Amino acid sequence: MANIIGYIGTSHVPAIGGAIARGQQQEGYWKPFFDGFPAARQWLAQTRPDVIVLFYNDHGLNFFLDKMPTFAVGAAAEYRNADEGWGLPNFGSYRGYPELSWHIIEQLVQDEFDPVTCQEMLVDHAFSIPLKLLWPEGTGDIRVVPVAINTVQHPLPSALRCFKFGRSIGRAIASWPMNLNVLVMGTGGLSHQLDGQRAGFINREFDQICLDKLVAHPEALTGYTITQLVDLAGTQGVEVLNWIAARGALDGSVREIHRNYHIPISNTASALLVLENSH
Repeated sequence: MANIIGYIGTSHVPAIGGAIARGQQQEGYWKPFFDGFPAARQWLAQTRPDVIVLFYNDHGLNFFLDKMPTFAVGAAAEYRNADEGWGLPNFGSYRGYPELSWHIIEQLVQDEFDPVTCQEMLVDHAFSIPLKLLWPEGTGDIRVVPVAINTVQHPLPSALRCFKFGRSIGRAIASWPMNLNVLVMGTGGLSHQLDGQRAGFINREFDQICLDKLVAHPEALTGYTITQLVDLAGTQGVEVLNWIAARGALDGSVREIHRNYHIPISNTASALLVLENSH
């Protein structure tokens, strides 16, 4: 049976990709953020995931406002990174796992979700930057399953629905017959608002509540409405839905391995959370 080894939540700010390309990791503005990742890499070196199921939001690379699925799952053999307009470097391609993807899709449909299935899929900075942060030399033979959630075009899925969506994917992973170590990831945020009257808004207190609840009581986050999340975390802070969905895949107790929180990175509250699944 496949084994979910743990969970990593992290930010996917485009400016991080530029800092990596320019080698600015140890400069004053960036150092507190990048210094959070060696502990996560050490844990990954010990746990050695075979597959990453990564929950993120597409930024117009595959889907735009005229066609925006609530949930989409990649079912390709390869995923190429492409720039959706930030001028970021291309971080290459990633090995897919279409057999596991289809198994996940079948479980989702059985659980009355209706994901868009993508047999061709480009991945943007929300996918590539977190993987580059955790595997600076590349992911190598690790396979990936991209899972995109709409956090852009309202109406958005509720926090509860995203959590249940993650639960369904967790059941699919647990029923996969091959012995694999699977890491689930959620990327985005935390609190930030990039436009409007509250541009630059960051809510440190709410971010810490989210991080604490993701460890000990993730169900508590499912009580927030989308309107409340926008109010508390900002219009783009609703990317916390990706963190909540990924956390839903772990059904049982977890142990916190590491966390880092730093503000601001490009007007965003940037965070890292590593949880080990205790089953």
